[in-house]
Amino acid sequence: MNLIGLNTSGLEAHLKEHGEAAFRGRQIADWIYKKGAADFSEMKNLSGALREKLGTADVLDFPRISKRTVAGDGTTKLLLEMNDGERIETVRLPYPDRLSVCVSSQAGCAMACQFCATGLSGFRRNLSTAEIIAQILLVKREGAQKETPTHVVFMGMGEPLLNTDNVFRTVELMHDEMGIPMRHITVSTVGILNGIEKLAQKKWQLTLAVSLHAPEDALRHELIPTSRKTSVSDIIAAAKSYVGQTGRRVTFEYVVLGGVNDSPKMARELARLCRGWPCHVNLIPWNDVPGAAFAGVKPEALREFRAILERAGISVTQRVQRGADVAAACGQLRALNEPIVREGIIPLSVV
Repeated sequence: MNLIGLNTSGLEAHLKEHGEAAFRGRQIADWIYKKGAADFSEMKNLSGALREKLGTADVLDFPRISKRTVAGDGTTKLLLEMNDGERIETVRLPYPDRLSVCVSSQAGCAMACQFCATGLSGFRRNLSTAEIIAQILLVKREGAQKETPTHVVFMGMGEPLLNTDNVFRTVELMHDEMGIPMRHITVSTVGILNGIEKLAQKKWQLTLAVSLHAPEDALRHELIPTSRKTSVSDIIAAAKSYVGQTGRRVTFEYVVLGGVNDSPKMARELARLCRGWPCHVNLIPWNDVPGAAFAGVKPEALREFRAILERAGISVTQRVQRGADVAAACGQLRALNEPIVREGIIPLSVV
């Protein structure tokens, strides 16, 4: 049995079922989630006989690191291979004051965002709780001191709110077993309405980030073809409901595409949607890639777009690019190792 993904209670019950004291389960949980053990042999306060017994009956099953790339800014991207051969990506993002990790929740993605390498690759399957939490544990082992990440964002491959059971269990493991504060966890969604409602009902104090990318339906449906049954007004209503139920402001992710969604008119419409309630806009400049279907936003257009939001009193930030030299954007590293061919689109955006 794979013990990765079980919480302390689950490990206590598992050990008791095999004739061991419950406190052994607590010890194992501490080794897995706090100390970053990847093998039973590392669990030195367990007897040799118990370690041998565990090694015979159970496993600590981690994905295989198929490729590791390290950028000049310290960003590390891991291409991980699951037992069935599916590949996903995880990114380690060190900052002076924190250690962030960007995790995947699915192998591939069904949302088909036209500027995203993962979206163009198609959906394969949901990741299990074990496969999601293992990403964070592997990032923990990447550091010399086995440093526990302080911040986690569900912004890797996949749509987290189409895998709510496993994502929610992972959030509980991160908080309860690893000590990561809820306010340091961000769940990103393209706008899955019932998923937003399920998350709101948890009353967790984490951050909900909604990938908006356009303030009006026609363009948003063009950029995200799978969103055609959901209007921008539906998303705003769901986001406001989330704020009402949790007291937490919502972040709108907005990938800025040159000549597509970067006009002053778009900025004014986005400001109208955001005015008067607790939300935040995170602008993500799309970096130009030769031959791609989209163009990078011009610096002056981006400055004006942001200025319009700020003059309207909207809270706004601009994402700092990390790891461009290691293809750190979602789906890029897998795309480079498993070429995706789509007519007219090169899936290499750095967002």
